[in-house]
Amino acid sequence: MAGALASAMLFMASAHAQDSSPLSLSDRVARLEQQSQGQNQTRMAQVNQLQQMQSQMQQMQGQIEELQHQLQQLQDQSKAQYTDLDSRVGRLEKGGASANPAPAANGPASAATTPVATTPGAPVAGPAPATPPPAPTAPAESAADKAGATTSYNAAFKSLKAGDYVASSRGFREFIQKYPNDSLTPNAFYWLGESYYATTNYQVAVEAFNHLLSQYPQSDKAPDALLKLGYSQLQMKQTDAGAATLKSVIAKYPSSNAAKLAQERLTRLSQQPAH
Repeated sequence: MAGALASAMLFMASAHAQDSSPLSLSDRVARLEQQSQGQNQTRMAQVNQLQQMQSQMQQMQGQIEELQHQLQQLQDQSKAQYTDLDSRVGRLEKGGASANPAPAANGPASAATTPVATTPGAPVAGPAPATPPPAPTAPAESAADKAGATTSYNAAFKSLKAGDYVASSRGFREFIQKYPNDSLTPNAFYWLGESYYATTNYQVAVEAFNHLLSQYPQSDKAPDALLKLGYSQLQMKQTDAGAATLKSVIAKYPSSNAAKLAQERLTRLSQQPAH
């Protein structure tokens, strides 16, 4: 009887030991899984933070570009206002000049012969008054054209800032066709290229940038146009041509912001693995 009891107790102890061993192992596995899940959550949180930072950087870059656009618009408006003011002053000067010497067509003697304007016997006085009237009207038309050009340009630029690149490209094309000699035409070519670049129409963007560089090499937009020309070539997989264009930006405009951006792009390009 005692032997049977001892055997039963030994059997129960063995069974308990066998039962407890798998439970301990499962606890360890569960603990490891929890730790692994915690690490995965930490990594996901880090990835999310990195993505948020990248998104914020992109937003900041967009805000910087918008501020640059607004600054350029203010500069363009200032130029337009200066041109309009200069034309008004010119009209006033011409109007004041035509009020006195117009009757005299004989050169320096006009000051002394001003009363002759009322004398019917002075045949040379006829053609003289005929020429001054167009002088005031021509600048008036020019001022009106300038106002229309500024309105048209601003409308296209507003579409560009709103992200409506189709409307902006159409607006800048119409502006260029209607006002080919306006002071804002070089800028219109640049933003036309930007509109096409934003819609990945790189070939047409290249044409716009090249036109600006060939027709208006002294434009303030020339460095940026040359930079975006290089960007467009890189997007079209013309790596050698794009790199050469970016190097020319640095060579021609070493102190410009475009040169800094070109250098940064060349650095990234050199770090890319060769295919």
